[in-house]
Amino acid sequence: MSHGPLMLDLAGHHMTQEEREMLSHPATGGVILFARNYESPDQINELVSEIHALREPSLIVAVDQEGGRVQRFKEGFTRLPPAAWFGQLYNSNHLAARHYTELTGWLMASELRSVWVDFSFAPVLDLNRGVSEVIGDRAFHTQPAIVADLASAWMKGVHDAGMAAVAKHFPGHGGVTEDSHLALPVDRRRPEDVMMEDLMPFQRLIDGGVEAVMPAHVIYEKVSPDLAGFSSFWLQEVLRKRMNFQGVIFSDDLTMAAAGEAGSYAERADAALTAGCDMVLVCNNPEGAMEVLEALSDYSDPASQMRLLRMHGRKRQTKEELRLDPRWKRAIDLIAEYETSPSLDLGLE
Repeated sequence: MSHGPLMLDLAGHHMTQEEREMLSHPATGGVILFARNYESPDQINELVSEIHALREPSLIVAVDQEGGRVQRFKEGFTRLPPAAWFGQLYNSNHLAARHYTELTGWLMASELRSVWVDFSFAPVLDLNRGVSEVIGDRAFHTQPAIVADLASAWMKGVHDAGMAAVAKHFPGHGGVTEDSHLALPVDRRRPEDVMMEDLMPFQRLIDGGVEAVMPAHVIYEKVSPDLAGFSSFWLQEVLRKRMNFQGVIFSDDLTMAAAGEAGSYAERADAALTAGCDMVLVCNNPEGAMEVLEALSDYSDPASQMRLLRMHGRKRQTKEELRLDPRWKRAIDLIAEYETSPSLDLGLE
């Protein structure tokens, strides 16, 4: 059975029989985990192992483990700094900032791989323009070149741990005030500003081999009338053709308020896939996920299925092996430095 185009979620710490049946559906291709699914490293290790054992090739398992305020697994995992902390370090010592960012990316990925999670939806490549509360300190910096530099270091660490990277939120969520979870953001900037500034970090990571991209639920009204994640212009003309991206395109969560512009859940999934997404996410709405499963029962895209194979984790250290790795001690010392001097006066929310 190949990877289907839907990534869905689970209700709790263990799979129900109904969830097992949904994960066995041919339209399912992956699972995204949330804080409600996490109790301890041993529990999440068992849950992920059970998910992987359901079918062959195994479903891909993901989580949002950016650091800062977006970190789903906490107790038993290292609490990671927000991306903006590395950007502040960059202002005073760019060499140290790159090193620390790479080391933290490696730690994040290594800890997730130790419990068999395939990848995290990170890094965030949005620019902190001082207007987006939902992005805020999730962004590395205000300057595109610095965001690109730090995100490339993060990706190197992630790759060294055997994990794929996901660049988000294409082409850039930092220029809107609205939170797309709750409203429909509209970016009214000139096309050349978006193209010359916001796209630069994405191009750098694409050139560096990033495996996946997640588009924003944002309308760039002077470029395309559609949300970026439902726009063939953004996904096929710009991302695939102009930027030569050959990896996976994940939709953002189709249950977010901004995605409602595309219609029912089945219509949203169809619009995203038609625009160029390889896999769509439906979270926190089992009925919506079932609607999409039924609508996509006969869906098949061999090219997408081949791309999705790259998202599986490639190597793993156990928790015990990880703590014997000298990089682990250096990373823990770095986190301790952050905890004693977080320097959160960054002009963020």
